[in-house]
Amino acid sequence: MNGHKNEAVERDSQPNKRGRGIYLLPNLFTTAALFSGFYAVLAAMNAQFEKAAVAIFIAMILDGVDGRVARMTNTQTAFGAEYDSLSDMVAFGLAPALVMYEWALHSLGKPGWLAAFIYTACAALRLARFNSKLDDADDHYFQGLPSPSAAAIVAASVWVAVDNDISGSNVAIIAGLITGLCGLLMVSNVRYNSFKHIDLKGKVPFIAVVGIALVFAIILMQPPLILFLVFALYALSGMAGAVRSFFRH
Repeated sequence: MNGHKNEAVERDSQPNKRGRGIYLLPNLFTTAALFSGFYAVLAAMNAQFEKAAVAIFIAMILDGVDGRVARMTNTQTAFGAEYDSLSDMVAFGLAPALVMYEWALHSLGKPGWLAAFIYTACAALRLARFNSKLDDADDHYFQGLPSPSAAAIVAASVWVAVDNDISGSNVAIIAGLITGLCGLLMVSNVRYNSFKHIDLKGKVPFIAVVGIALVFAIILMQPPLILFLVFALYALSGMAGAVRSFFRH
């Protein structure tokens, strides 16, 4: 009897060896973003470039949602942050470069794959720099062009060309310049507005809701062209600010 009792005490005194779980909801959105980036690569390999571009934009939406969901539900973890960075590398670093390469850059030969590699390497360096300075970063600004915005420019440029029946081989040099410039902007010191200070929980005038509806209507008129212009202007805004700051000092 005492033997059974001692065994029970020993079992109760042993620490729980089961590892801690992970939060499902935010990581579910991160996994969906990762899948979208993976699908973009598969679509590009099958010459379905419009689907590939749309998949990258879907990954952007999901990437924006997972962080907000984690903050709203108080489920932010170190694992989630690392998983999100790996997902971003696939969706916004590797996928756009491969989509652009399959569409146009392959016709340039070695300069083509070099431009694609520069973009991919710069995306990896930008994410590593962002993670290493996460505690000291200014919430109002990003240092360098955010990788989702760079991916949006690359994907939208392919989408615009395909939508207008433009062959990638005819604009391969322009495609290479866009890809390389987006990559270099990601690792630059140019500051970009993060828009994190915008209060989405606060009240806004009724006219603001009407304006948002008009913005969606304009985007739906010509999605690839409007999205390209929006993100291209965002990239130019940081460059313009850097030039203005340079001459001011």
